[in-house]
Amino acid sequence: MPLSDFILALKDNPYFGAGFGLVGVGTALALARKGVQLGLVAFRRHYMITLEVPARDRSYAWLLSWLTRHSTRTQHLSVETSYLQHESGRISTKFEFVPSLGNHFIWYRGKWIRVERSREMQMIDLQTGTPWESVTFTALGTDRKVFFNILEEARELALQQEEGKTVMYTAVGSEWRPFGYPRRRRPLNSVVLQQGLADRIVRDVQEFIDNPKWYTDRGIPYRRGYLLYGPPGCGKSSFITALAGELEHSICLLSLTDSSLSDDRLNHLLSVAPQQSLVLLEDVDAAFLSRDLAVENPVKYQGLGRLTFSGLLNALDGVASTEARIVFMTTNHVDRLDPALIRPGRVDLKEYVGYCSHWQLTQMFQRFYPGQAPSLAENFAEHVLRATNQISPAQVQGYFMLYKNDPVGAIHNAESLRR
Repeated sequence: MPLSDFILALKDNPYFGAGFGLVGVGTALALARKGVQLGLVAFRRHYMITLEVPARDRSYAWLLSWLTRHSTRTQHLSVETSYLQHESGRISTKFEFVPSLGNHFIWYRGKWIRVERSREMQMIDLQTGTPWESVTFTALGTDRKVFFNILEEARELALQQEEGKTVMYTAVGSEWRPFGYPRRRRPLNSVVLQQGLADRIVRDVQEFIDNPKWYTDRGIPYRRGYLLYGPPGCGKSSFITALAGELEHSICLLSLTDSSLSDDRLNHLLSVAPQQSLVLLEDVDAAFLSRDLAVENPVKYQGLGRLTFSGLLNALDGVASTEARIVFMTTNHVDRLDPALIRPGRVDLKEYVGYCSHWQLTQMFQRFYPGQAPSLAENFAEHVLRATNQISPAQVQGYFMLYKNDPVGAIHNAESLRR
């Protein structure tokens, strides 16, 4: 059969015609589907804007709190429980509903914004054991300003929640994370140190904060180190907490005895400490002591972790150490510290915080019993110092708790403080 006759026969065959039509329709639908997909991709790329915020970013918690305020109509929720301490000391429970995993839509400044909260179940944060999370914002248009506005509002909301409070951070892995809930700021005058000592430290810290250009112009590293030493219970850590509240700074707690702390990790933590924060190294004598003591008893006085003594020194003032940093160290045994650790450049100001003086005792009495005659405070101080000349503010405060509303009884029984 000639080829032309064969083609005519296929053309006249109804089964072949129907099959060819189906193939044509299927091909057309497939092409249309592919075209729609490519069109959606092009539309999203050129006419939509997306912002992804991972859980490790500091703004993630801010945005969840912001979403709580702006997604009141969302029906799929998860709960976050927090505790609030009122001025009276009473603690109440607060529940906040945040959008759960999945897609949510909110109306913000004349725009619909899709919010997708996702969780990667196959990957977890090895430091906390929690799955990786992220939140993604998608909006029509190409103006990034809408996301800047959202982030700015979320930041302002977070600052309002922390207003009048001190945020504590602790080292988790290679980053700083909030430790518990923000605490009410402690008034600086609630910590009574030796006369003039608190003012001297505050003045030095404030002068450092206010003059970064002075350091830059003279080529001096812009960092400051402080060492508070003295017997336990005399107010070293309490004063640093109150100082942070006075300066509106946060506190970064770092334990040198942490067995997972290495030289590199310490250097990294100091370099990524939150802005406007005081780094607090408590009881540094527990981790690194005098080299002479280490020779006498190497098992007892060696570094307790992978952190080396030279690594600590380099982190404080080495070539790779960061600037714009304030570090406070405390110890009960300054004589056990290696001189290399507390030399100028690493520790710029050393202050002894000791037992109560006559002036301290009168100030504490007047603060605990406001409205009482100054003569009673003088009488109390004399009675205490006759009983003992080595009493810490913590002991005095504990003693006052036994006589909350009885200042006369506190004076008459001061002899019980005798060691």
